[in-house]
Amino acid sequence: MQFSLWLPANLPWRELRAAAEHAAAARAGAATWRGLWLEDHFMDNTAEPNDGARGECLTQLAALAASVPDVRLGSMVLGNTYRHPAVVAKQAAALSDVSDGRFVLGMGAGWQENEHRAFGIEYGDVPSRIRWFREALDVITRLRDEDFVDHAGERYSLERASLNPRPHAKLPILVGGKGEKVMPKIVARYADEWNFWSTPEQYGPKNAIFTAALERAGRAPESLWRTTQALVFVDDAAKAEAVAAKGRPAIGGSAQQLVDRMAEYRAAGVDEFLLPVTNLTDASAISDASDRFLEEIAAHLA
Repeated sequence: MQFSLWLPANLPWRELRAAAEHAAAARAGAATWRGLWLEDHFMDNTAEPNDGARGECLTQLAALAASVPDVRLGSMVLGNTYRHPAVVAKQAAALSDVSDGRFVLGMGAGWQENEHRAFGIEYGDVPSRIRWFREALDVITRLRDEDFVDHAGERYSLERASLNPRPHAKLPILVGGKGEKVMPKIVARYADEWNFWSTPEQYGPKNAIFTAALERAGRAPESLWRTTQALVFVDDAAKAEAVAAKGRPAIGGSAQQLVDRMAEYRAAGVDEFLLPVTNLTDASAISDASDRFLEEIAAHLA
């Protein structure tokens, strides 16, 4: 089982770079951080006034790609409604080049209504956003895999578009989503990796549904890399239970109890766990928390 770190998107650049550089160099036995991830939001999902700091995902990832070596870098996940997919494909190809092939393009259908309203972006209803998402993935994968693309769809149009320069290698696409009707088909068709928030108990049944979709599409189950995350409360099982009771996946307890919970994730089919440290506000706190997780938990499962 492997581990990645989900960094805060609201840090000043120097703090974000320091946390990322520390994580890229961190080791605990056989355990390392495989990747670093940033979320894609323009504002918090909180009551007004909503004026907290919030970086732009692709800009921050480009800076990290140029300054932090070795680890994978990815978007967790880009909201499809925010950008034209052909422009995203160009940005992703550039990030693939800058990072020497370490970039993972994480995509989702988009869900946060307040930022659509604040930034003047069409929100649509859920079925519309899912259709737009499927079409966007078709555009992006064709641009990645074909020399020239013509496309006339419900939402997007392309005329002899191409990516030049090409991505450094085959650009991996991660799809974030947990719906059980349409999303398994989307993942089976377009995704190299798949992610959603879960506890171990939630992951297993959902994983079975998506595995069945892969098999129906003629794909080997091992062709999909599977990742998940939950809020982690070391030495505070009560806090984790309280958060989970409100519907947010969370796990907690002693280091050994968390090792056991990670083993449950692995048994349920998880290839990689992403540790969110998005509530921390400076590089020192992030490094302390991530080092402790790496040493006391990840090292026992790597």
